[in-house]
Amino acid sequence: MDSHKICMIGLGYVGLPLAVEFAKYFPVIGFDIRQSRIDELNQGHDNTLEVEDDNLQSVLSLKIPSGKGLYLSSNLEEIRACNVYIVTVPTPVDKNNRPDLTPLIKASETIGKVISKIDIVIYESTVYPGCTEEDCLPVIEKISGMKLNVDFYAGYSPERINPGDKEHTVTTIRKVTSGSTPEIAEIVDQLYKTVITAGTHKAPSIRVAETAKVIENSQRDINIAFVNELAHICAHMKLDTRAVLDAAGTKWNFLKFSPGLVGGHCIGVDPYYIAQKAQEMGYHPEIILAGRRMNDGMGAWVASQIVKLMIKKDIPINKSKVLVLGITFKENCPDVRNTKVVDVVNELRQFGCDVDIFDPWADAAEVMHEYKETLLTDYNLSDYNTIVLAVAHNEFKGIDFAKRSKMSVLYDIKSLLPLDVVDGRL
Repeated sequence: MDSHKICMIGLGYVGLPLAVEFAKYFPVIGFDIRQSRIDELNQGHDNTLEVEDDNLQSVLSLKIPSGKGLYLSSNLEEIRACNVYIVTVPTPVDKNNRPDLTPLIKASETIGKVISKIDIVIYESTVYPGCTEEDCLPVIEKISGMKLNVDFYAGYSPERINPGDKEHTVTTIRKVTSGSTPEIAEIVDQLYKTVITAGTHKAPSIRVAETAKVIENSQRDINIAFVNELAHICAHMKLDTRAVLDAAGTKWNFLKFSPGLVGGHCIGVDPYYIAQKAQEMGYHPEIILAGRRMNDGMGAWVASQIVKLMIKKDIPINKSKVLVLGITFKENCPDVRNTKVVDVVNELRQFGCDVDIFDPWADAAEVMHEYKETLLTDYNLSDYNTIVLAVAHNEFKGIDFAKRSKMSVLYDIKSLLPLDVVDGRL
Protein backbone atom coordinates (compact mmCIF):
# COMPACT_ATOMS: atom_id res chain seq x y z
CA MET A 1 0.00 0.00 0.00
CA ASP A 2 1.67 3.19 -1.21
CA SER A 3 -0.23 5.65 0.96
CA HIS A 4 -2.72 5.37 3.77
CA LYS A 5 -6.14 7.02 3.54
CA ILE A 6 -7.71 6.32 6.91
CA CYS A 7 -11.36 6.15 7.93
CA MET A 8 -12.05 6.17 11.66
CA ILE A 9 -15.46 4.61 12.32
CA GLY A 10 -16.76 5.88 15.65
CA LEU A 11 -15.75 9.24 17.07
CA GLY A 12 -16.14 8.74 20.79
CA TYR A 13 -13.59 8.53 23.60
CA VAL A 14 -11.41 6.14 21.58
CA GLY A 15 -11.87 7.10 17.94
CA LEU A 16 -11.54 10.87 18.08
CA PRO A 17 -8.16 11.10 19.86
CA LEU A 18 -6.71 8.50 17.49
CA ALA A 19 -8.20 10.21 14.43
CA VAL A 20 -6.66 13.53 15.46
CA GLU A 21 -3.21 11.97 15.87
CA PHE A 22 -3.36 10.11 12.55
CA ALA A 23 -4.57 13.30 10.85
CA LYS A 24 -1.23 14.93 11.65
CA TYR A 25 0.40 12.50 9.19
CA PHE A 26 -2.34 11.14 6.90
CA PRO A 27 -5.64 12.10 5.27
CA VAL A 28 -8.31 10.92 7.71
CA ILE A 29 -12.09 10.82 7.50
CA GLY A 30 -13.82 10.56 10.84
CA PHE A 31 -17.12 8.75 10.35
CA ASP A 32 -19.95 8.66 12.86
CA ILE A 33 -23.65 7.90 12.40
CA ARG A 34 -24.52 10.70 14.86
CA GLN A 35 -24.79 13.90 12.85
CA SER A 36 -24.99 15.84 16.11
CA ARG A 37 -21.51 14.56 17.00
CA ILE A 38 -20.18 15.58 13.58
CA ASP A 39 -21.69 19.07 13.94
CA GLU A 40 -20.25 19.54 17.42
CA LEU A 41 -16.76 18.48 16.37
CA ASN A 42 -16.87 20.67 13.27
CA GLN A 43 -17.33 23.58 15.67
CA GLY A 44 -13.93 22.67 17.06
CA HIS A 45 -15.06 21.30 20.43
CA ASP A 46 -15.08 17.76 21.88
CA ASN A 47 -17.62 17.40 24.69
CA THR A 48 -15.88 14.27 25.99
CA LEU A 49 -12.91 16.56 26.74
CA GLU A 50 -10.49 13.89 25.51
CA VAL A 51 -9.13 16.19 22.80
CA GLU A 52 -8.35 19.82 23.56
CA ASP A 53 -9.98 22.36 21.28
CA ASP A 54 -6.76 23.74 19.82
CA ASN A 55 -5.51 20.23 19.04
CA LEU A 56 -8.75 19.32 17.29
CA GLN A 57 -8.92 22.60 15.39
CA SER A 58 -5.32 22.23 14.19
CA VAL A 59 -6.23 19.23 12.01
CA LEU A 60 -9.86 19.93 11.04
CA SER A 61 -10.64 20.23 7.35
CA LEU A 62 -13.93 21.24 5.75
CA LYS A 63 -13.23 19.06 2.73
CA ILE A 64 -11.78 15.60 2.26
CA PRO A 65 -8.02 16.17 2.56
CA SER A 66 -5.62 15.06 -0.15
CA GLY A 67 -2.77 15.37 2.32
CA LYS A 68 -2.83 15.26 6.10
CA GLY A 69 -5.94 16.50 7.94
CA LEU A 70 -9.24 15.38 9.46
CA TYR A 71 -12.57 15.58 7.66
CA LEU A 72 -15.72 14.59 9.54
CA SER A 73 -18.71 12.93 7.92
CA SER A 74 -21.82 10.80 8.40
CA ASN A 75 -22.05 10.20 4.64
CA LEU A 76 -21.25 6.63 3.65
CA GLU A 77 -20.19 7.56 0.12
CA GLU A 78 -17.49 9.88 1.39
CA ILE A 79 -15.52 7.06 3.01
CA ARG A 80 -15.45 4.83 -0.07
CA ALA A 81 -12.04 6.14 -1.21
CA CYS A 82 -10.31 5.18 2.06
CA ASN A 83 -8.04 2.15 2.16
CA VAL A 84 -7.64 1.67 5.93
CA TYR A 85 -10.77 1.37 8.07
CA ILE A 86 -10.33 1.53 11.85
CA VAL A 87 -13.33 0.51 13.97
CA THR A 88 -13.65 2.15 17.39
CA VAL A 89 -17.31 1.61 18.25
CA PRO A 90 -18.44 0.63 21.77
CA THR A 91 -18.89 -3.00 22.81
CA PRO A 92 -21.33 -3.01 25.74
CA VAL A 93 -23.13 -5.82 27.52
CA ASP A 94 -26.90 -6.27 27.63
CA LYS A 95 -29.09 -6.30 30.73
CA ASN A 96 -28.04 -9.91 31.36
CA ASN A 97 -24.33 -9.02 31.07
CA ARG A 98 -23.97 -10.80 27.74
CA PRO A 99 -21.77 -9.18 25.07
CA ASP A 100 -23.74 -6.93 22.74
CA LEU A 101 -22.02 -6.89 19.35
CA THR A 102 -24.69 -4.76 17.64
CA PRO A 103 -22.49 -1.65 17.13
CA LEU A 104 -19.61 -3.84 15.93
CA ILE A 105 -21.76 -5.76 13.44
CA LYS A 106 -23.30 -2.55 12.08
CA ALA A 107 -19.83 -1.03 11.65
CA SER A 108 -18.76 -4.18 9.79
CA GLU A 109 -21.82 -3.90 7.56
CA THR A 110 -20.89 -0.30 6.80
CA ILE A 111 -17.37 -1.31 5.80
CA GLY A 112 -18.69 -4.17 3.66
CA LYS A 113 -20.61 -1.66 1.55
CA VAL A 114 -17.58 0.49 0.69
CA ILE A 115 -14.45 -1.67 0.97
CA SER A 116 -12.22 -2.20 -2.05
CA LYS A 117 -9.57 -4.77 -2.90
CA ILE A 118 -6.35 -4.76 -0.81
CA ASP A 119 -7.95 -2.49 1.82
CA ILE A 120 -7.21 -3.15 5.50
CA VAL A 121 -9.78 -3.22 8.31
CA ILE A 122 -8.45 -2.75 11.85
CA TYR A 123 -10.66 -3.33 14.89
CA GLU A 124 -9.93 -1.55 18.17
CA SER A 125 -13.14 -2.32 20.04
CA THR A 126 -12.73 -4.64 23.03
CA VAL A 127 -14.03 -8.12 22.20
CA TYR A 128 -13.68 -11.74 23.27
CA PRO A 129 -11.03 -13.94 21.66
CA GLY A 130 -12.07 -14.91 18.15
CA CYS A 131 -14.70 -12.22 17.72
CA THR A 132 -12.84 -10.33 14.96
CA GLU A 133 -12.37 -13.41 12.79
CA GLU A 134 -15.55 -15.29 13.70
CA ASP A 135 -18.15 -12.53 13.99
CA CYS A 136 -16.95 -9.33 12.32
CA LEU A 137 -14.94 -10.23 9.24
CA PRO A 138 -17.55 -12.73 7.90
CA VAL A 139 -20.02 -9.83 7.82
CA ILE A 140 -17.65 -7.84 5.62
CA GLU A 141 -17.10 -10.88 3.40
CA LYS A 142 -20.82 -11.49 3.00
CA ILE A 143 -21.74 -7.92 2.09
CA SER A 144 -18.72 -7.13 -0.07
CA GLY A 145 -18.47 -10.50 -1.77
CA MET A 146 -14.72 -10.48 -1.10
CA LYS A 147 -12.52 -12.92 0.80
CA LEU A 148 -10.26 -12.19 3.77
CA ASN A 149 -6.53 -12.45 2.97
CA VAL A 150 -7.37 -12.75 -0.72
CA ASP A 151 -9.19 -9.51 -1.52
CA PHE A 152 -8.86 -7.55 1.72
CA TYR A 153 -6.97 -7.82 5.01
CA ALA A 154 -7.51 -7.24 8.69
CA GLY A 155 -5.81 -6.27 11.91
CA TYR A 156 -6.62 -5.88 15.57
CA SER A 157 -5.10 -3.26 17.87
CA PRO A 158 -7.01 -2.96 21.15
CA GLU A 159 -7.73 0.52 22.43
CA ARG A 160 -6.08 1.59 25.66
CA ILE A 161 -7.76 4.92 26.28
CA ASN A 162 -8.14 5.95 29.92
CA PRO A 163 -10.93 8.60 29.92
CA GLY A 164 -10.02 11.81 31.70
CA ASP A 165 -6.34 10.89 32.04
CA LYS A 166 -4.18 13.70 30.64
CA GLU A 167 -0.92 11.92 31.44
CA HIS A 168 -1.56 8.53 29.85
CA THR A 169 -2.93 9.58 26.47
CA VAL A 170 -3.32 7.68 23.21
CA THR A 171 0.23 8.41 22.04
CA THR A 172 1.95 7.68 25.35
CA ILE A 173 0.46 4.22 25.99
CA ARG A 174 2.23 1.33 24.29
CA LYS A 175 0.03 -0.20 21.60
CA VAL A 176 -0.56 -3.87 20.91
CA THR A 177 -0.93 -4.63 17.18
CA SER A 178 -1.69 -7.67 15.05
CA GLY A 179 -2.67 -8.66 11.54
CA SER A 180 -4.41 -11.38 9.56
CA THR A 181 -1.12 -12.28 7.85
CA PRO A 182 2.48 -11.67 8.93
CA GLU A 183 2.87 -9.07 6.17
CA ILE A 184 -0.28 -7.20 7.19
CA ALA A 185 0.73 -7.41 10.87
CA GLU A 186 3.90 -5.54 9.96
CA ILE A 187 1.99 -2.90 7.98
CA VAL A 188 -0.44 -2.38 10.86
CA ASP A 189 2.43 -2.18 13.33
CA GLN A 190 4.29 0.40 11.26
CA LEU A 191 1.10 2.43 10.83
CA TYR A 192 0.62 2.75 14.57
CA LYS A 193 4.30 3.43 15.17
CA THR A 194 3.78 6.64 13.21
CA VAL A 195 1.70 8.14 16.02
CA ILE A 196 2.36 6.04 19.15
CA THR A 197 5.45 7.56 20.74
CA ALA A 198 5.46 4.89 23.46
CA GLY A 199 6.03 2.22 20.82
CA THR A 200 4.16 -0.93 19.87
CA HIS A 201 4.06 -4.62 20.66
CA LYS A 202 3.30 -6.85 17.67
CA ALA A 203 1.30 -9.84 18.87
CA PRO A 204 1.65 -13.15 16.99
CA SER A 205 -2.05 -13.29 16.11
CA ILE A 206 -5.30 -11.38 16.26
CA ARG A 207 -6.61 -13.73 18.94
CA VAL A 208 -3.61 -13.13 21.17
CA ALA A 209 -4.19 -9.37 20.88
CA GLU A 210 -7.91 -9.76 21.63
CA THR A 211 -7.22 -11.88 24.69
CA ALA A 212 -4.51 -9.55 25.98
CA LYS A 213 -6.98 -6.69 26.01
CA VAL A 214 -9.75 -8.41 27.95
CA ILE A 215 -7.39 -9.81 30.59
CA GLU A 216 -5.85 -6.36 31.21
CA ASN A 217 -9.13 -5.10 32.61
CA SER A 218 -10.18 -8.44 34.08
CA GLN A 219 -7.00 -8.46 36.18
CA ARG A 220 -7.75 -4.98 37.49
CA ASP A 221 -11.37 -5.92 38.14
CA ILE A 222 -10.32 -8.94 40.22
CA ASN A 223 -7.84 -6.89 42.26
CA ILE A 224 -10.47 -4.26 43.02
CA ALA A 225 -12.91 -7.02 43.94
CA PHE A 226 -10.40 -8.29 46.49
CA VAL A 227 -10.14 -4.92 48.25
CA ASN A 228 -13.92 -4.48 48.00
CA GLU A 229 -14.29 -7.77 49.84
CA LEU A 230 -11.74 -6.47 52.34
CA ALA A 231 -14.02 -3.44 52.83
CA HIS A 232 -16.87 -5.80 53.72
CA ILE A 233 -14.67 -7.63 56.22
CA CYS A 234 -13.33 -4.43 57.76
CA ALA A 235 -16.87 -3.09 58.18
CA HIS A 236 -17.78 -6.18 60.22
CA MET A 237 -14.61 -5.77 62.29
CA LYS A 238 -15.15 -2.01 62.71
CA LEU A 239 -11.80 -1.25 61.03
CA ASP A 240 -11.04 1.54 58.57
CA THR A 241 -10.28 -0.14 55.24
CA ARG A 242 -8.08 2.67 53.97
CA ALA A 243 -5.95 2.58 57.12
CA VAL A 244 -5.43 -1.16 56.65
CA LEU A 245 -4.46 -0.68 52.99
CA ASP A 246 -2.08 2.17 53.87
CA ALA A 247 -0.31 -0.03 56.39
CA ALA A 248 -0.10 -3.01 54.03
CA GLY A 249 1.06 -0.73 51.22
CA THR A 250 4.35 -0.03 53.00
CA LYS A 251 5.66 -3.37 51.70
CA TRP A 252 7.49 -2.98 48.38
CA ASN A 253 5.56 -5.69 46.53
CA PHE A 254 2.06 -4.94 47.81
CA LEU A 255 -0.25 -4.03 44.93
CA LYS A 256 -2.03 -0.78 45.76
CA PHE A 257 -5.69 -0.97 44.84
CA SER A 258 -8.56 0.92 46.47
CA PRO A 259 -12.13 -0.19 47.12
CA GLY A 260 -14.83 1.51 45.10
CA LEU A 261 -17.60 1.42 42.55
CA VAL A 262 -16.38 -0.29 39.38
CA GLY A 263 -18.12 1.37 36.45
CA GLY A 264 -17.15 2.75 33.09
CA HIS A 265 -16.95 1.08 29.72
CA CYS A 266 -13.91 -1.13 30.35
CA ILE A 267 -13.28 -2.67 33.77
CA GLY A 268 -16.95 -3.22 34.54
CA VAL A 269 -17.67 -4.73 31.10
CA ASP A 270 -14.64 -6.49 29.61
CA PRO A 271 -14.52 -9.43 32.06
CA TYR A 272 -17.93 -10.51 30.80
CA TYR A 273 -16.48 -10.85 27.29
CA ILE A 274 -13.78 -13.32 28.29
CA ALA A 275 -16.20 -15.11 30.64
CA GLN A 276 -18.77 -15.54 27.85
CA LYS A 277 -16.21 -17.07 25.51
CA ALA A 278 -14.88 -19.38 28.21
CA GLN A 279 -18.39 -20.62 29.03
CA GLU A 280 -19.12 -21.24 25.36
CA MET A 281 -16.09 -23.54 25.32
CA GLY A 282 -17.25 -25.44 28.40
CA TYR A 283 -15.16 -23.75 31.08
CA HIS A 284 -16.70 -21.84 33.97
CA PRO A 285 -14.40 -18.93 34.97
CA GLU A 286 -14.94 -18.86 38.72
CA ILE A 287 -12.52 -16.10 39.77
CA ILE A 288 -13.48 -13.67 37.01
CA LEU A 289 -17.21 -14.03 37.67
CA ALA A 290 -16.76 -13.94 41.44
CA GLY A 291 -14.95 -10.63 41.04
CA ARG A 292 -17.77 -9.32 38.89
CA ARG A 293 -20.39 -10.34 41.44
CA MET A 294 -18.51 -8.59 44.21
CA ASN A 295 -18.01 -5.38 42.23
CA ASP A 296 -21.51 -5.29 40.77
CA GLY A 297 -22.94 -5.55 44.27
CA MET A 298 -20.96 -2.69 45.78
CA GLY A 299 -23.54 0.02 45.06
CA ALA A 300 -26.21 -1.75 47.07
CA TRP A 301 -23.76 -2.53 49.87
CA VAL A 302 -22.59 1.10 50.09
CA ALA A 303 -26.21 2.22 50.31
CA SER A 304 -26.81 -0.20 53.19
CA GLN A 305 -23.78 1.19 55.04
CA ILE A 306 -25.12 4.73 54.61
CA VAL A 307 -28.54 3.73 55.94
CA LYS A 308 -26.92 2.10 59.00
CA LEU A 309 -25.14 5.37 59.76
CA MET A 310 -28.42 7.27 59.41
CA ILE A 311 -30.12 4.91 61.83
CA LYS A 312 -27.31 5.39 64.38
CA LYS A 313 -27.92 9.14 64.23
CA ASP A 314 -31.69 8.67 64.59
CA ILE A 315 -32.27 10.12 61.14
CA PRO A 316 -35.60 8.88 59.71
CA ILE A 317 -34.91 6.87 56.56
CA ASN A 318 -38.22 7.24 54.77
CA LYS A 319 -38.41 10.55 52.87
CA SER A 320 -35.02 11.66 54.16
CA LYS A 321 -33.21 14.14 51.91
CA VAL A 322 -30.02 12.76 50.39
CA LEU A 323 -27.53 14.67 48.23
CA VAL A 324 -25.23 12.61 46.00
CA LEU A 325 -22.18 14.52 44.80
CA GLY A 326 -21.06 13.11 41.46
CA ILE A 327 -22.54 10.67 38.94
CA THR A 328 -19.72 10.18 36.40
CA PHE A 329 -17.92 6.86 36.62
CA LYS A 330 -14.62 8.55 37.58
CA GLU A 331 -13.30 11.90 38.76
CA ASN A 332 -12.67 14.95 36.58
CA CYS A 333 -14.25 13.30 33.56
CA PRO A 334 -17.70 13.73 31.94
CA ASP A 335 -18.08 10.03 31.13
CA VAL A 336 -21.25 8.58 32.66
CA ARG A 337 -21.20 5.25 30.79
CA ASN A 338 -22.01 2.34 33.08
CA THR A 339 -21.59 4.47 36.19
CA LYS A 340 -22.30 2.53 39.36
CA VAL A 341 -23.25 5.65 41.30
CA VAL A 342 -26.76 5.05 39.99
CA ASP A 343 -26.78 1.74 41.89
CA VAL A 344 -26.26 3.66 45.14
CA VAL A 345 -28.98 6.16 44.16
CA ASN A 346 -31.49 3.45 43.22
CA GLU A 347 -30.84 1.46 46.40
CA LEU A 348 -31.27 4.52 48.62
CA ARG A 349 -34.57 5.19 46.89
CA GLN A 350 -35.58 1.61 47.63
CA PHE A 351 -35.10 2.47 51.30
CA GLY A 352 -37.46 5.42 50.80
CA CYS A 353 -34.90 8.22 50.57
CA ASP A 354 -35.47 11.33 48.47
CA VAL A 355 -32.25 11.58 46.43
CA ASP A 356 -30.84 14.55 44.53
CA ILE A 357 -27.71 14.47 42.34
CA PHE A 358 -25.21 17.22 41.59
CA ASP A 359 -22.31 16.86 39.18
CA PRO A 360 -20.48 19.79 37.53
CA TRP A 361 -18.82 17.48 34.99
CA ALA A 362 -21.75 15.44 33.72
CA ASP A 363 -23.94 16.52 30.81
CA ALA A 364 -27.50 16.85 32.12
CA ALA A 365 -29.09 15.80 28.82
CA GLU A 366 -26.94 12.66 28.64
CA VAL A 367 -27.72 11.73 32.25
CA MET A 368 -31.43 12.16 31.55
CA HIS A 369 -31.19 10.07 28.37
CA GLU A 370 -29.15 7.26 29.95
CA TYR A 371 -30.58 7.10 33.46
CA LYS A 372 -33.72 9.27 33.53
CA GLU A 373 -32.09 11.33 36.28
CA THR A 374 -32.29 15.10 36.64
CA LEU A 375 -29.16 16.90 37.82
CA LEU A 376 -29.26 19.83 40.22
CA THR A 377 -27.74 23.10 39.06
CA ASP A 378 -27.10 24.18 42.67
CA TYR A 379 -27.64 22.95 46.20
CA ASN A 380 -27.59 23.93 49.88
CA LEU A 381 -25.84 21.43 52.16
CA SER A 382 -28.00 22.31 55.13
CA ASP A 383 -31.10 21.08 53.28
CA TYR A 384 -29.98 17.44 53.44
CA ASN A 385 -30.03 14.70 56.05
CA THR A 386 -27.32 12.78 54.24
CA ILE A 387 -24.52 13.72 51.84
CA VAL A 388 -22.77 11.09 49.73
CA LEU A 389 -19.46 12.10 48.17
CA ALA A 390 -19.55 9.62 45.28
CA VAL A 391 -16.96 11.01 42.84
CA ALA A 392 -13.67 12.75 43.67
CA HIS A 393 -14.04 15.73 41.33
CA ASN A 394 -11.61 18.57 42.08
CA GLU A 395 -14.58 20.88 42.55
CA PHE A 396 -15.65 18.90 45.61
CA LYS A 397 -12.34 19.33 47.42
CA GLY A 398 -13.16 22.91 48.33
CA ILE A 399 -16.63 22.30 49.75
CA ASP A 400 -17.05 23.48 53.33
CA PHE A 401 -18.83 20.47 54.78
CA ALA A 402 -19.04 22.23 58.14
CA LYS A 403 -22.09 23.97 56.65
CA ARG A 404 -24.05 20.75 56.61
CA SER A 405 -26.68 20.10 59.22
CA LYS A 406 -25.32 18.91 62.56
CA MET A 407 -27.81 16.06 62.42
CA SER A 408 -26.65 14.67 59.10
CA VAL A 409 -24.49 11.87 57.71
CA LEU A 410 -21.50 12.48 55.43
CA TYR A 411 -20.32 9.34 53.62
CA ASP A 412 -17.19 9.47 51.47
CA ILE A 413 -17.02 6.70 48.84
CA LYS A 414 -13.71 7.94 47.41
CA SER A 415 -11.91 8.79 50.69
CA LEU A 416 -11.37 12.31 49.39
CA LEU A 417 -11.84 13.87 52.84
CA PRO A 418 -9.97 13.40 56.13
CA LEU A 419 -11.36 10.60 58.27
CA ASP A 420 -12.28 12.98 61.11
CA VAL A 421 -14.53 15.00 58.77
CA VAL A 422 -16.78 12.13 57.65
CA ASP A 423 -19.16 9.76 59.38
CA GLY A 424 -18.15 6.86 57.19
CA ARG A 425 -16.15 5.97 54.12
CA LEU A 426 -15.56 3.01 51.85
